[in-house]
Amino acid sequence: MPKKRSGGGLSPTQQAAKFLGVSVLAGAVLAGIALPAVGALGLAAKGSVEGFDALPTNLKTPPLSQRTTILDAEGGTIATVYSRDRTVVDLKNISPYMQKAIVAIEDSRFYEHGAIDLKGVLRAVNKNARSGGVSEGASTLTQQYVKNVFVEEAGDDATKVAQATQQTIGRKIQELKLAIQVEEELGKKKILENYLNITFFGEQAYGVEAASQRYFSKHAKDLKVQEAALLAGIVQSPSRYDPVNDEAEATKRRNVVLTRMAQVGDISAAEAEKAKKAPLGLKVSKPKNGCITAVKNASFFCDYVREVFLSDKVFGKTRKDRAKVWNQGGLTIRTTLDPKAQKSVQQSLKDHVNQSDSVAAASTLVEPGTGKVLAMGQSKPYGYGKNETEINYSVDHGVGGSNYGFPTGSTFKPFVAAAALEEGRPPTQEYSSPYEMPYPEPVQTCSGKPWLNTAGEKVPNESESEVGPYRLKEAMALSVNTYFVQMVSDIGLCPVMKMTDALHVVQGSGDKLPEVPAISLGSKGVAPLTMASAYAAFASRGMYCTPIVIESITQKIGDKQKSLDVPKSTCSRAMSEKTADTVNTLLQGVVDSGTGKAAGLTDRDNAGKTGTTDERKNAWFVGYTPNLSGAVWVGSASQQVQMKNITIGGQYHDLVFGGAVPGPIWKDAMTGALAGKDSPSFNLVDIPDEDKDKDKKKDKDKDKDKGRDKGKPDDGNNGDDDGFIGGLTDGGTGEGGPGGFPGGNLIQGAGNGPGGRR
Repeated sequence: MPKKRSGGGLSPTQQAAKFLGVSVLAGAVLAGIALPAVGALGLAAKGSVEGFDALPTNLKTPPLSQRTTILDAEGGTIATVYSRDRTVVDLKNISPYMQKAIVAIEDSRFYEHGAIDLKGVLRAVNKNARSGGVSEGASTLTQQYVKNVFVEEAGDDATKVAQATQQTIGRKIQELKLAIQVEEELGKKKILENYLNITFFGEQAYGVEAASQRYFSKHAKDLKVQEAALLAGIVQSPSRYDPVNDEAEATKRRNVVLTRMAQVGDISAAEAEKAKKAPLGLKVSKPKNGCITAVKNASFFCDYVREVFLSDKVFGKTRKDRAKVWNQGGLTIRTTLDPKAQKSVQQSLKDHVNQSDSVAAASTLVEPGTGKVLAMGQSKPYGYGKNETEINYSVDHGVGGSNYGFPTGSTFKPFVAAAALEEGRPPTQEYSSPYEMPYPEPVQTCSGKPWLNTAGEKVPNESESEVGPYRLKEAMALSVNTYFVQMVSDIGLCPVMKMTDALHVVQGSGDKLPEVPAISLGSKGVAPLTMASAYAAFASRGMYCTPIVIESITQKIGDKQKSLDVPKSTCSRAMSEKTADTVNTLLQGVVDSGTGKAAGLTDRDNAGKTGTTDERKNAWFVGYTPNLSGAVWVGSASQQVQMKNITIGGQYHDLVFGGAVPGPIWKDAMTGALAGKDSPSFNLVDIPDEDKDKDKKKDKDKDKDKGRDKGKPDDGNNGDDDGFIGGLTDGGTGEGGPGGFPGGNLIQGAGNGPGGRR
């Protein structure tokens, strides 16, 4: 083994070997001949090459990842999202100063040499041989572009990024050969354009257009000489020369670039000196990435669009494939969001529920007959701080929602009625409907094995005055629990399950609803979007349409654009027109008392249903017109707050009803969303009223029971609740919420109070 000279330098033998290595390497690059592995020179170590000719000659250039723009239905921008903030621009849209500055400081002989600057290579290889490593790259702009392509292809994979940037002789040789190919195929102008679009300028900005916007809030074509010099200087070390965090260091670097521009004749010495005296002139725009930056309070809608993209196989076979397309970006996604409807929903939520309240509210509007989601909002904004949340209360867990949805209470009863009507029961169907009764048994199920009330559970009505017999119209108006459990016992659970399947009603977890009689009282958690879409089928005379949020997508790859396939709404008949018309009649219009006073619209046909679950942990209003359906939920996401003696939106409530808070939210949201739109009518059916003498008897019974509301103001939410769209009685709820309530049997049984609330 050769010995070192005293003092630690290389021996004459080692120096000769190093020089030989430099010569061989340079000759290989020039001649393209096979490069032998010379162990004594360290060229056979990991990362070196076996032969120059054996290296691949095709540079796979992945399309540059760009920002994605999400638009509303009218073309307005909702948000921009990206894995890398980049907007690709043509060279003609980049300031000539910028083009000259980057060439001057990074590769001043760019237009004079080929893919490889021989002088630079010889100088660098010799220096690297002396140092025993790769301390100097001598990379041309073309070689730097090649390296950036490797980095771009690596994406966010740290291991691949490390491999793409490793400083080895092997990596350098590979870059050199690919640079030759790139020069032959693209030419100088295109290489410069590609380089300026791919390179990283710090502060999350990739490419010169994003950098120009980030630091100066202007387009790259408008950069002045001192601004271009600043950006060109950043490239060598984006962290060291970051003008946002170290203005002094960035200024020094900018002035170095200006000096170099003068030296190579791009600008005069006088111009350089004048530019050096100019302030940096920063006008920084903070990165605006992700749905948290969405305008129109549409962050949750934006996030739902992203989740739909990542979960729908139309965009790729696997979630990984879909994520790759999403992260690649360059998408322009036109959505179904109606800006007027969205504004109305969010304003209504703000007017009725405060962000700091102990409960939250969520509302979603859907267009019947198309499935288009027109608006989606909630009272607690998208975020990570106090009284903020990332959970979208309007949708299922699989697309960013709560774990289980929220128990729906009496808003489930129209599904039971629709199932019975489809089974041939008349709208005048009558059941004994006592104040309290055990769950009837046996109840037939789809499996054929009957359900039995082995625990002897009982179900009560809201008040002792609610004693049958009742027909469907009045039972729906009063939301009589015992009526609907008798109806389920009569027709069996299977027709109800078939109806909810046809309406795509599932639990917020994505699981099917359990086949138990308590389901008729809204015992399981469901998402507001699911409820709004199901009720939209009533509005469209029995046609259910799957919800959609994406109208179209175009993707820009390089300088080309293409359209992507998007999910389409699938419409199917869930029930006959007659059944839907009958349900609409049952739930129609506005009356003079009860919950209709707070929730009903006065200028058009409308219908809906209120619901409040046991212990008042959830309150709902789901309603619709022939051309718009909406669901409103109010409650605690954790399912720990009982809405009794509570202040919501600055208004005190001793007891919260479905018509007391959700109802007014729905009314105001729908009023604004429908302003100026057509007012079509329902196709109503004639449902005979019950015997007048029986009505009189019930009026007397109700008069006796009015004592329970003595002293309460008549705001349309107290009293008998015998008006609009039914009462509020329903099943209760288990504990938990997005963090983990399991639902369960919500009927508490005798001794625990009524099984539900209005």
